[in-house]
Amino acid sequence: MTDSTLGPDFPPARNGLPYRPCVGIMLLNAEGKVWIGKRDDGNGKSEYEFAWQMPQGGIDKGETPRAAALRELYEETSIRSVSIVAEAPVWFTYDYPEDVQQNTRKGKYGGQAQRWFALRFEGSEAEIDVLNPPDGHEVEFCAWRWEDAARLPDLIVPFKRQVYQGVVDAFSGLTA
Repeated sequence: MTDSTLGPDFPPARNGLPYRPCVGIMLLNAEGKVWIGKRDDGNGKSEYEFAWQMPQGGIDKGETPRAAALRELYEETSIRSVSIVAEAPVWFTYDYPEDVQQNTRKGKYGGQAQRWFALRFEGSEAEIDVLNPPDGHEVEFCAWRWEDAARLPDLIVPFKRQVYQGVVDAFSGLTA
């Protein structure tokens, strides 16, 4: 049974495992560029081949996707000065590759179902702090930058590229 805060259109399980309910955030600056962070490998740096991504994270039980998007953005970037300008009309899904499924997901989920939001950044860049996350949260990014939306699918790990292309398409009227 799916949490009722996710809505009736939450995708059903595939291949016997449910999707993990998540959100994604396309944070836009005044020029229509998109905020991306470089994933921290746990050593204050990143040696991942495809290290750049937009903020994303899980939806807590009983939490709405909208509330989760604002919480995840704050936890990962320290950013609060935003307004929600759009919500993607569908859940985007991807399945975990077998090695990810076995090594990190322990068979609980087969992939992620993500509800994406476009947010407008309304603060000063001094607010952005990925190296000292608020409230004791772990560092997820070791660097950040503003990027053209069209480049995003090439920067993310290959198994998430279809989702990123869908997000770029969904919010194309908002980006540079």
